[in-house]
Amino acid sequence: MKLSRIVEYAFFFGLLVFAGYMVWQIISPFISTLALSIIIVTICNPLYEKIRKLVPKENKSIAAFVTTMIVLTVIVIPLILISSLVVKEIVNFYQDLDTGGLSIQPNLTVLEAKIQQYVPGFEINLADQIKRSAEWLTGNLGAIFAGTVSTIFIFFISLIGCFYFFRDGKEMLKLVVKASPLPDKEDAIILGRMARAVRSVATGTLLVALIQGTLVAIGFTIFDVNRAILYGSIAAVGALIPGIGTTIVTAPAIIYHFFTGDLFNAIGLLTWSMLLVGLVDNLIGPYLISRGNKLHPFIILISVLGGISLFGPIGFIVGPVVVTLFIVLLEMYNQYIINEKPIVRTDES
Repeated sequence: MKLSRIVEYAFFFGLLVFAGYMVWQIISPFISTLALSIIIVTICNPLYEKIRKLVPKENKSIAAFVTTMIVLTVIVIPLILISSLVVKEIVNFYQDLDTGGLSIQPNLTVLEAKIQQYVPGFEINLADQIKRSAEWLTGNLGAIFAGTVSTIFIFFISLIGCFYFFRDGKEMLKLVVKASPLPDKEDAIILGRMARAVRSVATGTLLVALIQGTLVAIGFTIFDVNRAILYGSIAAVGALIPGIGTTIVTAPAIIYHFFTGDLFNAIGLLTWSMLLVGLVDNLIGPYLISRGNKLHPFIILISVLGGISLFGPIGFIVGPVVVTLFIVLLEMYNQYIINEKPIVRTDES
């Protein structure tokens, strides 16, 4: 190879790396936003295709706008409202802790006395717990508010991304397929597997957890448990923990009602938890999860917590999806590259 040709290649790839680095610096603040847009579009693309067939001349822009508005109404607005309610409950809880006016404190004293009848020496060190909780909330309250504002901004930008991904997503995928060194047919199958993985996690395990958390919040509201929204959010995360589930909040609430003598609410909440919440866990959950690739519950739990830490509130969805895509790619790498097997289309793709 001539020296001049080597210089040309070196200059070209050097320029390409520099441009790629600058592009990464530009888009890196919006990675979570783009990820959320792609996840929403992947899940709702069948809906977009149906709407596109109904609009005049199958206009892509109109179909994308209508689908985006549906996403805004059904997904984004409820999530923003729930997030704001959770923050409000946290703030109110913090104020109760800070002023020492925690409403359950007298009842906890009664509960402590009743438990001591069976377990002598038992203590609920409420004062110490209040102090620690108040210190933690004082240090993190600003971050909670900042996270809420940034979350609303992320959802707004994601909606714009959803519109363009709905409308121009296929053309963007063609560019990705063209740039890939793999045969186009194999690229299409890989993308199909990845899309199926996204739908599996988002409409399976996570959807079940959100439904259970919502039912817990409704049950707590009916059966006189304060901070229902906050505890419902905790229950949604608890639903991802194998063997624990929503009992992480329902069991203490039932025990609390029982020991304070409120048998009506104790029995009502127990019945609600066993029938409705248990029904989702045992019937609807397996049906939704069985429709896609299964992911170990412990991996889902870690990916949810890690996703929230890295991406903020939307990490509840983004984290498990990213981990699932990574696992799918590892499986395909092992099957089709190391073992040099051709990719064949199956029902799973």
